[in-house]
Amino acid sequence: MNKHIQANRAYWDALTLIHVPSKFYDVEGFKRGRCTLSPTAIEELGDVTERSLLHLQCHFGMDTMSWARRGAHVTGADFSKKAIAQARQLAKELSIPAEFVCSELSELPRRLSGQFDVVFTSEGVMAWLPDLRVWARVIAHFLKPGGVFYIHEFHPFVGVMDDEGAPDEPPRLCYPYFYSPKPMEFPAKGSGRGDTRYSGDYADPDAHVGQSSCEWFHNFSDIINSLIGAGLRIDFLNEFDWCTYQSCPFLKQGEDGMWRYPDAPESLPLMFSLKATKP
Repeated sequence: MNKHIQANRAYWDALTLIHVPSKFYDVEGFKRGRCTLSPTAIEELGDVTERSLLHLQCHFGMDTMSWARRGAHVTGADFSKKAIAQARQLAKELSIPAEFVCSELSELPRRLSGQFDVVFTSEGVMAWLPDLRVWARVIAHFLKPGGVFYIHEFHPFVGVMDDEGAPDEPPRLCYPYFYSPKPMEFPAKGSGRGDTRYSGDYADPDAHVGQSSCEWFHNFSDIINSLIGAGLRIDFLNEFDWCTYQSCPFLKQGEDGMWRYPDAPESLPLMFSLKATKP
């Protein structure tokens, strides 16, 4: 495991301790039966009853277990030991049948056997992948012939926007759109440098993370071409002008609970979904 993956693993171990008690994740609501899945993902992926489903980059497993509540036979995988420990504890507490594997994504074929009807991933996963070709090959490896891959994710275009500006500022380009094997490195948050940029987290703005992180930027053509290169057939690609949370300060929440750029409706692609099949 290279130094960038090691840093991100420590980062997500720290985030798990922040996310589990946060209002953002609302674990207590999940325990009472709240479904954490996007309505779009539920509609587009369809009925999963009695289907085997592998959830990549599952964090602490609430989406994984939400699919189990909808009838799927689920396995979740994540590289954070603390996240997987929390997922297992939550599944046991709620008597939800779910398997969880702790593994860095590229090592997963050596740590998990079998193939699945569905491979699923969603919301905030792409930036942590150093090589999309490896990612796509792992997806193809775990899919049965005729199986489907589905992703519901933040649009690569919105990833270039400044996510730390003032709410009344218009969108401003800040990050690269095209991929580089060298990640962008972010210093440890909560490091006491007196700058608000070094504290806080999307789930808890007052949190002190205390770990550095590394992110990679992936453009749309790389996402699609990596899946095609792994032998998958693209079934559909949809783009949306809304986001499931306030990923940028200039987004405002609508009556439907989604976040949009109200100053220029339908002007920015904020999320996308993609479904692909293994022939």
